[in-house]
Amino acid sequence: MHKMNIPSELKYTKDHEWIKIDGDIATIGITDFAQGELGDIVYVEVETLDETLDAEEVFGTVEAVKTVSDLFLPLSGEIVEFNESLEDEPEKVNTDPYGDGWMIKVNISDASQIDSLLSAEDYKTLISG
Repeated sequence: MHKMNIPSELKYTKDHEWIKIDGDIATIGITDFAQGELGDIVYVEVETLDETLDAEEVFGTVEAVKTVSDLFLPLSGEIVEFNESLEDEPEKVNTDPYGDGWMIKVNISDASQIDSLLSAEDYKTLISG
């Protein structure tokens, strides 16, 4: 089992998503742990571009060889960008989950929700269970 990569500057959710906060914009993807659990990712679908969703709503799905998983929005806001390179190269989520494998960018509508996200330490505790 490879050592889990959990960048300390990011926030996390119990649904194994990571959030990078940059002013009003949050970049969101799935964690190294999640991609490892899912296995080879063959498709990422996000049909919510330009929509405003509440936290915990499903913004897309990620399809792996064995399973399909819903993607839950960690923070309420408008989905302003989708990483279109994943349409051709979904495997970037496996190879570079925190970099080229990012999924969406969201214009955060309620910054107070950031406080309810998990820190890297919290997330480490969660997955070491």
